Amino acid sequence: MRLFKCPSCGQMLYFENTRCESCGHILGYDSTTFCMRSLTPQGDLWADAAGEHSAGTWRFCANAGRLACNWLISADSTGDFCTACRHNHTIPDLSDEERTTRWRVLEGAKHRLIYALLRLGLPLANRIDDPVHGLAFDFLADLPGGPRVLTGHDDGLITIALKEGDSAERERMREDMGELYRTPLGHFRHEVGHHYWDILVRDTSFLAPFRAMFGDERADYEQALRDHYARPALPGWQANFVSAYATSHPWEDFAETWAHYLHIVDTLEMASSFGVSIHPKLTRNPALQAEIDFDPYTELDMATIIDAWLPLAFAVNSLNRSMGQPDLYPFVLSPRVVEKLGFIHTLVHEHP
Repeated sequence: MRLFKCPSCGQMLYFENTRCESCGHILGYDSTTFCMRSLTPQGDLWADAAGEHSAGTWRFCANAGRLACNWLISADSTGDFCTACRHNHTIPDLSDEERTTRWRVLEGAKHRLIYALLRLGLPLANRIDDPVHGLAFDFLADLPGGPRVLTGHDDGLITIALKEGDSAERERMREDMGELYRTPLGHFRHEVGHHYWDILVRDTSFLAPFRAMFGDERADYEQALRDHYARPALPGWQANFVSAYATSHPWEDFAETWAHYLHIVDTLEMASSFGVSIHPKLTRNPALQAEIDFDPYTELDMATIIDAWLPLAFAVNSLNRSMGQPDLYPFVLSPRVVEKLGFIHTLVHEHP
């Protein structure tokens, strides 16, 4: 994620901002140019107030009226939803305030996911483009007396349990499952990894290298998960896997590694936007120093990305501890895990 500014007055903005607190302009995110636009009303439409970008008029996504989106649609678009919200398949009953609040939290994470997928130029067919394998999201709540909703993936349809939008519920689940890290954005990044395995690895020339790196995915998946939850991961798993859950099955190893690749690239982009430089005063060790002055979304050398990430992760973890918070990135990237991240990097940049 990059830094944004108001085109009219230069005020720094967050990705989710809808109004500039400095100059008062309404703001909208333009996913075609990856920029914020400051807007002025033009009848039922909106025009560029700053004149900084190409002339045109826009509408807001229909979910803007539900306080769940700030993305723009070209005025001549035939749809009511933006590039991100077109992937919604099921949303909760918006007459329920609690469910609506949780959905908005999840929408914020989903929009950040779609931003990253667009930046990487990955295929983004939705359920209308491809009714069988298009990417779509179900936001579902547990119903009284009904089965528990589980977050998961099935042929491009990603189910996100609505309770993941509640921080207290999410923390309880994190502790119950012994996880180091659990966020809505992490769920989206993990589940979309399964989707991209289906369309970028399965039935492609990347399948054999995948099996050599992650293992044979033809192993019984359901049995592998039962075995994983029945006993703890083997000692020393950190040498080969980014998380304990990644040890359960090659598909989960790929999805976990995919999620971490997106964690790393997106965070490095923000660090680059801030001009972050890491130079600890107590050591001259080059492994702990970095000048983050490149675009990780377009960087082709994975070593450059890792060489910047490791010092940044150590720095932000140290800052978090200074605030009495847990590590921002509580993971160890072993040489084998870095190799797996390199596979994802190659797949993203060289897929057909």
